[in-house]
Amino acid sequence: MINLEVKDEEGNAGEEIEASEELLGLDFHRDLLYRAVKAYRENGRSGSANTKDRSEVKGSNRKPWRQKGTGRARHGSRASPLWAGGGVIFGPEPKDYGIDLPKKMKHKAIRSGLSTRYSEGNLVLVEKLDFEEPKTKRGLAVLEALDLPKDTLIIVSQEEEDWRVRKSFSNIPSASYIPTSRINAYDILNHEGILLTKGSVSELGDILLDTSRETQEV
Repeated sequence: MINLEVKDEEGNAGEEIEASEELLGLDFHRDLLYRAVKAYRENGRSGSANTKDRSEVKGSNRKPWRQKGTGRARHGSRASPLWAGGGVIFGPEPKDYGIDLPKKMKHKAIRSGLSTRYSEGNLVLVEKLDFEEPKTKRGLAVLEALDLPKDTLIIVSQEEEDWRVRKSFSNIPSASYIPTSRINAYDILNHEGILLTKGSVSELGDILLDTSRETQEV
């Protein structure tokens, strides 16, 4: 087990809690993280780019001029790709770029990313984030007190998600605020620091370690 020090919003140390080494003690899996990030980015593509080939271009199919005797090159249709407004040769068509990554691989990639940030000393655990009103200045003060960069990913439990906290960090361009249900390897690697709440650690254990299955096997 790994002992995590819980701090308050002012950066003062408090109690310690235990976290599984399977959650924060994994090695850096380069290939697995690459595949998880690629899948995340590809699944975000709409794949809606589309062009018309000559069969889809509307207009008359009449031959522009007679075949011979004009001194000009022969043409059969204004829908030809050689004409302005004609069809496109080998243009993009709607395509599904989605990559189906198994859930176990996806979860292990997330745990590897969290473990990497923890080993670097860029993962901090806070008791909770409780703002009376949305203030960017307060959000910056919390990050400074916890010795975290502005480029930090704040992860809270689903019950702790609060619009006032979200708004406080939303004006910090490089910071992101998400609940545990939206965690992914891309965001973890795309941020230098990770800020977890005490409640989110417990939820992440349930989500990423599949504790319900382990209990059934026992």
